[in-house]
Amino acid sequence: MDLINSLAEKYAEDFSSPHSELLQAIVTHTLAHHPHAHMMSDNVQGKLLQILSEIMSPRYILEIGTFTGFSAMCLVQGLQPQGELHTLELREEDAHTAQQFFRQSAYATQLKLHLGNAKDIIPHLPYEWDVVFIDADKVSYIEYYELTLPRLKTGGIIIADNVLFHGQVLADEISGKNAKAIHAFNHHIKNDPRVMQVLLTIRDGLMIIKKL
Repeated sequence: MDLINSLAEKYAEDFSSPHSELLQAIVTHTLAHHPHAHMMSDNVQGKLLQILSEIMSPRYILEIGTFTGFSAMCLVQGLQPQGELHTLELREEDAHTAQQFFRQSAYATQLKLHLGNAKDIIPHLPYEWDVVFIDADKVSYIEYYELTLPRLKTGGIIIADNVLFHGQVLADEISGKNAKAIHAFNHHIKNDPRVMQVLLTIRDGLMIIKKL
């Protein structure tokens, strides 16, 4: 299902600020070499992540799902000078690709990549998060949320990607484990009195969740 009119999407990109040469290099490399390049955030979503990060001016960012590094490189631009972005990736090949781009960045020393299962890594990261970006396996979204919310600062935000899941959550009868998991996640957030949230119809859906 096409959630966004392609002409409107192109128009939005044309009137959004361009990304750096390094970010464009990540996009070009991923589109050319990765069989699942569609999993990468697009340019408009990436710019939104950058702006949100710059508004928040975070000390600590957690990203669950590095992929090839594009979203991390957008988020890191809002970090405080002594801040850190910790990004978690399960796939070794994707982590290796992201790390190659991270080394070329002016933020190289602030980007901390962890290889392994996020559920094992998160409890051992001793930080209070200002921003969390969830973009990993969909069936674990609620678990990732519950692992990170207690360590999120009051007023901090969690950004969850793919909350429309290719439009499958809009069906009268939702099928498929990923769509069902995302629908359950959306309901979980809606009914959580600890937060306020807005679901944005950008690309595949972004939910921005603020801890009260």
